[in-house]
Amino acid sequence: MIRTMGWFLYRVFIPLCVIFIGAQAVLAHPHVFIEQETKMIFDEKGLAGVKIHWKFDEMFSTMICEDFDTDKNSILDKNEVATIKEKAFGYIATHNYYIHMKIDDKPFVVKFVKDFNATLTNGQLIYDFFIPCHVSAIKTQKKITLSPYDPEYYSAIYFPEGKHLEIQGADLFTIETKVERDKSTLIYYETVNPLAIFVSFRQK
Repeated sequence: MIRTMGWFLYRVFIPLCVIFIGAQAVLAHPHVFIEQETKMIFDEKGLAGVKIHWKFDEMFSTMICEDFDTDKNSILDKNEVATIKEKAFGYIATHNYYIHMKIDDKPFVVKFVKDFNATLTNGQLIYDFFIPCHVSAIKTQKKITLSPYDPEYYSAIYFPEGKHLEIQGADLFTIETKVERDKSTLIYYETVNPLAIFVSFRQK
């Protein structure tokens, strides 16, 4: 009986599990593509927050336009923007709005965003929003990691060449930046290290 059960697990059950997981992986591959530009805002104390600028692919832009541009004039008015925020943006709040941050290697929970806006430029959908994140500068380095990703990998977020990061208000601080894979994080069935922006800063 034990041998028969072992044969069943090895020959039937495990292969079926592999097939199922593989099928789920295929279904999860990215369907939405987002180009992200990031601006870190510094004030006199240190980091004040992050401005996010998303440009969406043509297919998703068309879908949002068809669903929410109710008067079909290719302009999103404030009521249409409010509906988009509620129905097409707000649901990702449970995933940190796809902006995963760490402060000195400790996760920072994005509880809310400010100044959300959605626009259409030549039919391309654009989101802009601000994430408050206050980190005071000190004499030693403070480390910020910002990694944009959808943990379910339905959306793929990438940085445009040469425009991954802009810093506003950096004069009072010594700041270092780099972009590379975050080797401490795995997504998509633990097969992908997402891209991340690494920023360290301190008082001059």
